[in-house]
Amino acid sequence: MINSKDLPALMTGVMATLAGIGIARFAYTPLLPALIQEGWFSASQGAYLGAANLLGYFIGALSAHALSERFSVRAVMGASFVAIALSFFLCAGAGSFSWFFFWRLVSGIAGAILMVVGPSLALSTTPPERRTSVGALVFTGIGFGALLSASVVPVLLELSLTVTWGTLGLLCIAAALVCDWGVTQLSSPPVASQEKLASQARYAGINAAVLLVIGAYALDAVGFVPHTVFWVDYLARENALGHQAASLQWGIFGLGAVCGPLIVGTLARKVGWHHGLTLAFLAKAAAVSLPVFSLALLSQSVSSFVVGAMIPGIVALTSGRLAELVGPTAHKKLWGQATAAFAAAQAFSGYAMSALYVAWGTYSPLFAISSLVLVGGFVLVLLSRGQQQRHAPLSTVPLSTVPHSNKKRRP
Repeated sequence: MINSKDLPALMTGVMATLAGIGIARFAYTPLLPALIQEGWFSASQGAYLGAANLLGYFIGALSAHALSERFSVRAVMGASFVAIALSFFLCAGAGSFSWFFFWRLVSGIAGAILMVVGPSLALSTTPPERRTSVGALVFTGIGFGALLSASVVPVLLELSLTVTWGTLGLLCIAAALVCDWGVTQLSSPPVASQEKLASQARYAGINAAVLLVIGAYALDAVGFVPHTVFWVDYLARENALGHQAASLQWGIFGLGAVCGPLIVGTLARKVGWHHGLTLAFLAKAAAVSLPVFSLALLSQSVSSFVVGAMIPGIVALTSGRLAELVGPTAHKKLWGQATAAFAAAQAFSGYAMSALYVAWGTYSPLFAISSLVLVGGFVLVLLSRGQQQRHAPLSTVPLSTVPHSNKKRRP
């Protein structure tokens, strides 16, 4: 159960994921049809602007760990919040494609930094017995951002695109203030040197399992793209269902994204991080494929909710699984690497799917491709358990046998 002592860590993580993905990424999805209809950009340009954020996310994921080690975490996170807010403020009026591309890129970089640093900081400052709950709940920010964009953006669009962009920037500033309060209230990470040494011993023995989990997470990025970049446009324009029907589905998606971390937190406590992750991949693969077979209201709604739930759900489960494998001390570095792998796959698939859409003139095959790739991720997660068991003697080295040396073992 969560108590008041967890509040600073939760606010730090939730606000970081809210701005980093929930607003910086998801708020663009319901904006895309309006940008096209208002004549700011063509359909293909709008798709590439969405992919620009994915490219920025990759750059940010690669630099997040180094930046947080070189500068204060508070300063790095504060600068990231400001960058995301500026990306909205400075795109509040019609401009060139290159201008929007640059600021969508910036928002992706800053969003990735928040996604790496925020949850890791929250996890490292939470006592071990509460990490399962807190580690899952920090990712509810992704869902709150999606739900917020689904409920607020359509209303704001009735006023103007300029008002919409500006309001989203203000929401980022508000999230930054709450996050900063959380950071200032956090205590030093309660990680003793014995835990650090044990973490290094575990990390040395399960490289293969870690790599397979990171590989599965990279494949999850392909399944991430259709619903988070193209879903609203696919429903509203390609299938002529209109903005209201598409906004409803984006709202259901957001509701699922809020519920996802709560669902997987309970799942992880009952069946463990590994089994929870395998079930999540299966559920997401099935839900992503649903639009290929049916666009009935029920199918749309199930697809929206389950994919919405499993997007932050798989993020939380992967983060928790890596922390379980390598310990909280090594988590930030590994989580940064996992995020970078996810971002690379996401950027590649984002641009590839944008190109395929331009070539084919339809989004429908993209959902089938993503579903098959998610099945591949499920297989990698299954294989990772076998690798972990093969290295079990190394991953459970007693603390008394860990050599007391100041030199870190190379992973």
